[in-house]
Amino acid sequence: MINKVKSKIYFLFLSFFIILIDQFTKYLIFNNYKIFINKNFLLFRLDFVKNYGAAFNIFSGSRIFLSFISIIFSIILLYLILRKMTSSSSELYSYSFILGGTIGNGIDRILNGFVIDFINLNIINFPVFNVADISINIGFFIILLRIFNKKK
Repeated sequence: MINKVKSKIYFLFLSFFIILIDQFTKYLIFNNYKIFINKNFLLFRLDFVKNYGAAFNIFSGSRIFLSFISIIFSIILLYLILRKMTSSSSELYSYSFILGGTIGNGIDRILNGFVIDFINLNIINFPVFNVADISINIGFFIILLRIFNKKK
């Protein structure tokens, strides 16, 4: 029983850590964008974009709707992490990554009315994104791996 509780706390802490990193990087960009903007790194450059929508700017201008969706998904993910049924560690990792990213972007959307995106890939033409977006995609990638491994 104690190991299960420690395990759940670990996965909640992972989500919290992702939220902290996401919010810290957005804070740095928002408050210092003149210093960081258009700085090129090997694979990406830093930009400053206010995203008023969801992924790929869909539902742009739907702040209340997207905030509501963030809250609902966060509650569902918290339930999935904390439920009594045993989940595999890969399942819990996926939920934790998605939860951290969902809350990270949700905080921006609720407090600012937009999500701060700042990572712009140099190697391909792709929408600008942030740490929360990376986290959500890692979570979905883990889910896809589980699905494909179950089919084998």
